[in-house]
Amino acid sequence: MLDFKELEAFVWAVRLGSFRKAAERLHLTQPSISERISRLEGSVGEVLLERSARPIQPTMRGREFFVHAERLLQQRDEALRLFDDEETYSAPLRLGAIETIAHSWLPDFMRGLTQRYPRLTIELSVDYSPALNQRLAGNDLDILLAMNGYLDPERVDQVSLSPYEMGMFVSPDHVEMLTARPDSWLVGLPFISFGKKARPYEELIEYLARQGLEHPRIHSVSTLMTIVRMTMEGLGIGALPVATVLDEWRSGKLYRLELPSALPDMHYDVIWRPASHPRFCRSVGLLAQECAERYARARRDDMAHSDFPGRWVRPERPTTHPLAT
Repeated sequence: MLDFKELEAFVWAVRLGSFRKAAERLHLTQPSISERISRLEGSVGEVLLERSARPIQPTMRGREFFVHAERLLQQRDEALRLFDDEETYSAPLRLGAIETIAHSWLPDFMRGLTQRYPRLTIELSVDYSPALNQRLAGNDLDILLAMNGYLDPERVDQVSLSPYEMGMFVSPDHVEMLTARPDSWLVGLPFISFGKKARPYEELIEYLARQGLEHPRIHSVSTLMTIVRMTMEGLGIGALPVATVLDEWRSGKLYRLELPSALPDMHYDVIWRPASHPRFCRSVGLLAQECAERYARARRDDMAHSDFPGRWVRPERPTTHPLAT
């Protein structure tokens, strides 16, 4: 079996025409160079160097082998440079993202990623967090932009992302009823949330229980934009990431419901397996972190501006829910 150390000794002996000079180049002794070349000749079964010539010359077969040996060493060096220069990463990146991110700062992130790694190609999968985590565990994805906590913490590394503020929104058609009846936001309309396996669905149930509603009616929907559309059509109260419906809120297509206490924020992470090129993955994670924070800061500044026209529904509410038992 060929050994790269033996190939190096042979290539430098041919290039420099001397065992002594090859030894100096490789920081070895002259007997070590001679021994490595002898082992190489034993492996291939033929003499590769004319040792009596000065400078040393390759045999006819040695000249032919020299071309291949140089190529093998060059390919080895190119392969090893992948671990020194992250910008040369060129394999397809199998990226998983949840829909909330896909409809917010993901395009900015993709631009930054392809600028930083110009040879990179991306295979993007958009799904809900449990499914993405399962695919990561099965080595079907490389990096996730999703909710953490579905896998053993020892099996993954992560970088935290800016959380999304959650709010409840309704169609303008329901504003009059919600304003007039203090309890109508709890009993008059169903809620619309993410799928039952998603953490925001579970957090919504827990939140409503704290408000005294033990058995809420909740339409569970698999996609964010369907929740938005159903809410605008007046089919219920949508529990939505505020930043992703800023345009609809600004234009009056959605009204935001003032709540007795805030909904839990949606928290996301960049997640990868430690064995999957950790330096590259962390670099990607830090880029995602920058994009998420830039997006969140821009939305906060937008809402804080004095002329932001977002409309609120502010009904008076009883201390406890009248149907609670």
